[in-house]
Amino acid sequence: MSQKLDTSPAVIGIDIGKNSFHIIGQNQRGGIVLRQKWSRGQVETRLANLPPCLMGMKACVGAHHLSRKLQMLGHDARLMPAKYVRPYSKGQKNDFRDAEAIAEAVQRPTMKFVATKTADQLDLQALHRVRERLVGQRTGVINQIRAFLLERGIALRQGLRSLRSELPGILATRTDVLSPRMLRIIEDLAGDWRRLDERIEDLSSEIEALARQDKGCERLMTVPGIGPIISSAMVAAIGTGDVFSKGRDFGAWLGLVPKQISTGDRTILGKISRRGNRYLRALFVQAAWVVLVKVKSWERYGLKSWIEAAKKRLHHNVLAIALANKLARIAWAVLNKGRAFECVKTDEMASRPA
Repeated sequence: MSQKLDTSPAVIGIDIGKNSFHIIGQNQRGGIVLRQKWSRGQVETRLANLPPCLMGMKACVGAHHLSRKLQMLGHDARLMPAKYVRPYSKGQKNDFRDAEAIAEAVQRPTMKFVATKTADQLDLQALHRVRERLVGQRTGVINQIRAFLLERGIALRQGLRSLRSELPGILATRTDVLSPRMLRIIEDLAGDWRRLDERIEDLSSEIEALARQDKGCERLMTVPGIGPIISSAMVAAIGTGDVFSKGRDFGAWLGLVPKQISTGDRTILGKISRRGNRYLRALFVQAAWVVLVKVKSWERYGLKSWIEAAKKRLHHNVLAIALANKLARIAWAVLNKGRAFECVKTDEMASRPA
């Protein structure tokens, strides 16, 4: 083997930092031929001068942007979940050893990679994350209003609508138990609630408009229980779903399958694993509950026989999770195959994307 081949890096592991990047390069024999620390501004310039090679990074903040840049330079840039890289780290932790672990992990033929997101996907994902944060803040404001009222002996029915309708009357008539200071505090909280409602509504409208313009989202919205929010969140998370070989893998990534602890001939299945995308998993569970409530739509979507059979042996909460897993697998097939969902009526009322 020539000297040039031995000293030229074939695989590079990049440990991404805020201002500095640690680089480990290995030749085709696995020997370390590059071990340097670069600033953020130096990375693209120096890697542009290297011949095309395999580059690995953890899927973290800034990794998708850098991956797109490296792919434009002709490199094979791949992203990996951090937890899959950790077993390849040797000794105590430092940034160079992390980069070396990344270089080792990216070469594994069985490694699971994360698809590089486009700029549009990241924009859509940002909208969802801001909306999720605002919804959480709104829930906190509502719970605080309820708690303050309950401390004054005023208990309200459960639900957002009941509080919204009864709160003005309480503030106007219950001055016997609510002090002027408490009235002002609750009115200020109600104002925060209104402002959060407006921001959430604006974000939801923007997400829905983007979903109507995307062909993948349009196909996903043909699946029962899936609307603009879920379809756009799924496209933002997995794109066309090419990173998964089948719908079962997507359901497992969402954490909608039982946690398995098996050894020998003994198989133990526990509660759902709850791994992967928590936000998208919650949306699919909500979609399943919507489908279960709309009994008349079961037959139209070809789910009647499956749901009725499952109801006889499963608790209603377990049934919702099982249906969420089924909807997720259907959604992946619709997105990956590029065909809209269509109920195909057979003897067993099976459903598949057509």
